[in-house]
Amino acid sequence: MKLLSVNLGRPKAVPYTDSPEGLTGIDKQPVEGPVRVAAPGPKGIGGSGLAGDAVCKREHHGGNDQAVYAVAREDLDDWERELGRPLANGSFGENLTTEGLDVSGALIGERWRIGAGVVLEVSSGRIPCRTFQGHLGEKRWVKRFTEKGASGAYLRVIEPGEIRAGDRVEIVHRPDHDVTVALQFRAVTTERELLPRLLVAGTALHPETLAAARKYVEQHPS
Repeated sequence: MKLLSVNLGRPKAVPYTDSPEGLTGIDKQPVEGPVRVAAPGPKGIGGSGLAGDAVCKREHHGGNDQAVYAVAREDLDDWERELGRPLANGSFGENLTTEGLDVSGALIGERWRIGAGVVLEVSSGRIPCRTFQGHLGEKRWVKRFTEKGASGAYLRVIEPGEIRAGDRVEIVHRPDHDVTVALQFRAVTTERELLPRLLVAGTALHPETLAAARKYVEQHPS
């Protein structure tokens, strides 16, 4: 398991974002050399966990629980075959493009060591948005991405440091539950009745997911 690329985005003016300034950092490109990774701060205030990476709409993106976004190269390859077009590393706006790692099959709370010292923790799947659809330029993209369910994973920064393309990725902790990123994604999108199943992951869940699961249980007592 390794890191194929580290991808950073610069603010870019586009017509397909609802960011107040009309800017997005979704167009991420692979970079050479080491990149500093650290917890960026609370959502709404903190941006990306990677130095030099732009987050332009912080009420929905960035922050400690969405500090880093990872996508498996294998999932990009699968989409290449389905869409009939090449998808470079970073095409989905991901910070990390991995190889040999089942990103959407990772457990909520699972921890990865990347390189010598950085440790990241899986928090949730990525919910597709209008900006993502505009960036890809594919019709019905939000629906298609949601139906496939291979969302990639948002991660928290547990131990900061530097990473670079080619770094080894090692799973250093697997929690004792069965809540995968894919299950969490389905529960918050198309299958809300799955929300109670997420509660065994506890506070490793993204706070918004944890609140949604608790609210669902309150409203649907068994």
